[in-house]
Amino acid sequence: MDLVYLYGPPAVGKLTVATVIAERTGYPLFHNHLSIDCVRPVFDFGSEPFWRQVHAIREGIIAEAAREGRDLVFTTVYNHPDSAPQTNRRFEAVESNGGRVCLVQLTCSREALEARVRAEHRSAMGKVATVEHLRRMLGQYDMFAPIPGRDSLHLDTSDFSATDAAERVIEHYQLSRASLPPIGVPTRQPAR
Repeated sequence: MDLVYLYGPPAVGKLTVATVIAERTGYPLFHNHLSIDCVRPVFDFGSEPFWRQVHAIREGIIAEAAREGRDLVFTTVYNHPDSAPQTNRRFEAVESNGGRVCLVQLTCSREALEARVRAEHRSAMGKVATVEHLRRMLGQYDMFAPIPGRDSLHLDTSDFSATDAAERVIEHYQLSRASLPPIGVPTRQPAR
């Protein structure tokens, strides 16, 4: 099992790059907002029960995928050192089942983050969508630190398109490619 683990600050392009990786490899995409959206109707965003349940969902999905040998692409914001305990539990679940963790740290300048954070789709998905909120988070948490004790592929998303970044990840970790036609190539439907 490969766990492709993309991390970085809000608006760095995690979901955009992860989507291309999932399309090119056929790996399922379990992005961080799926667990947030599941818990948000029940518990107040940011409360202790909210985060306990979000982390339980994430760890449960990753552990079950590892037990079943199911490759997975996952996105998250890593806040050093606060995120270390749950991050280590996720990695242990994968590695104890013979899986491999493929770390990808996405970065870009704060100016680029501030420009991107205003995109309309971010607000619609319940993501950080204002410069003020982003600045508060970046001032409160260390979201640019690499996960300690492990090697990460570092990509500056201001240097690459999402497609180029995804290709670098796939090549670096030698990920299996889906047996699908390349993106943008029409498929033929069988005659009826």
